[in-house]
Amino acid sequence: MSYLIETPHNEAECLRALDEQLAKGTEVLNNFYYGCKTGDHTGYAIVDVESEGQAKKLVPDFLLDKSIITEVSRFTPEMIRSFHQKAA
Repeated sequence: MSYLIETPHNEAECLRALDEQLAKGTEVLNNFYYGCKTGDHTGYAIVDVESEGQAKKLVPDFLLDKSIITEVSRFTPEMIRSFHQKAA
């Protein structure tokens, strides 16, 4: 399953968020993109893991309560066509 992870934090929490993300390993850090340089203090990642619980393990612990983890999926053209057929 794929999950979109958003880890909002404020400017004062930024270095702590980055340090804790790095402490989880460079492979975890490499999954995330950050808007911090433009004032959007949020980390973003789309990860393929087996459960929401595994996705939560990638989030800095102190940000877990305010993080947003959403299961996401892709749609093929065939799937979209079948949605239209079902709606008709």
